[in-house]
Amino acid sequence: MKRKLSGVLLLLFLYMGIAAHAQEVAPLRFSEDGTFKIVQFTDTHYKWGKKASEAAVECIKEVLDAEQPDLVILTGDQVYSKSVAQSLPALLGCISERKIPFAMVFGNHDAEFDCTNAEMYDLVRKMPYCIMPDRDGVDSPDYLLTVLSNDSTRTAAVFYCMDTHARGVLRDVAGYAWLRFDQIEWYREHSDAFQEANGGEPVPSLAFFHIPLPEYALAEADEDCALVGSKGEDVCSPKLNSGMFAAIKEQGDIMATFCGHDHDNDFAVMYHGVMLAYGRYSGGKTVYNHLGKNGARVILLKEGERTLDTWIRLRGDEIINEVSYPDGFLKKSKKNKARKQQAEQPAETDKVQNAAPEAEEEALKDGKAEKGEKSEKDEKEKNKYKGEEIIDPVFLQ
Repeated sequence: MKRKLSGVLLLLFLYMGIAAHAQEVAPLRFSEDGTFKIVQFTDTHYKWGKKASEAAVECIKEVLDAEQPDLVILTGDQVYSKSVAQSLPALLGCISERKIPFAMVFGNHDAEFDCTNAEMYDLVRKMPYCIMPDRDGVDSPDYLLTVLSNDSTRTAAVFYCMDTHARGVLRDVAGYAWLRFDQIEWYREHSDAFQEANGGEPVPSLAFFHIPLPEYALAEADEDCALVGSKGEDVCSPKLNSGMFAAIKEQGDIMATFCGHDHDNDFAVMYHGVMLAYGRYSGGKTVYNHLGKNGARVILLKEGERTLDTWIRLRGDEIINEVSYPDGFLKKSKKNKARKQQAEQPAETDKVQNAAPEAEEEALKDGKAEKGEKSEKDEKEKNKYKGEEIIDPVFLQ
């Protein structure tokens, strides 16, 4: 179905909004070698005045110095105490100091203390190198970021940054909120506009949000889906599915989604051709985390290709869980199926082995019966020629 808003007009308003803020930041652009690198931090859970929170700041510094990314995106639960107006600059200031463009979405805990989402958004947006657009009166807006081709002639990638809210609004449905229909329609409209401007071809895109989609749980439970990384807790997604993943499949532009929320998960899995990935817990010992070292997810895009490389960088200069999308998942999926087939083979062998004694016993019975039949026949022959001379047939030739 054609969306109501003209694609060209929509993009014009979009670029005007992006250009109106952060004039000191150059537009995002693929590098000369055709790559664009993103670092995703998530669940820093910074507590003002708590020494344990410094681990989050040190993690950010260490990862940024090692990876030198083109963009940083934080996917929620940045703070976890009062004095939010002091916590956010203390946490994010090291990104501004390194002159790296950055943006964030909110988690379910951020607005629980002494700042609203709107107040936090405005505060962070004023920080140097923050590239979040004006919120236009919306407390926690969905927004997108674009990356130009190296020659600046076209939009080569789009990043959809979306608010997954906190608790659900229906009294009889417990648990976390789901993406609303108007949010999904917002995504569809922009996706259509970029596709129209790109000659009818979907623009390679990513999505960032805090709470995982229900499909994360479905993918993790599917033995045919290759999983890379750690799954230390159940996927905590909404109980109702509002259809965001279906929209992603229909639009055909988003290659991968990235979330946080579940501190003991850092896995990535491919589900119906889309990579569903967690970041790595980036905070200190201010809340639960049983994965060990804190760290971040790194994402490397390639201009003009529907592919990406991703890995987890831990503090201490350690890299784990390296995988390429989609080829790495396809290879692992084939290996999983091969292992599954091998695991099933012994059961078939056991059936054959168990059947062998029975068959042997039957064969022995048949042999005895056949031997008995021959003996009985021989005895009859002897009785038939009893008293007569037996002539060997050979002598008759």
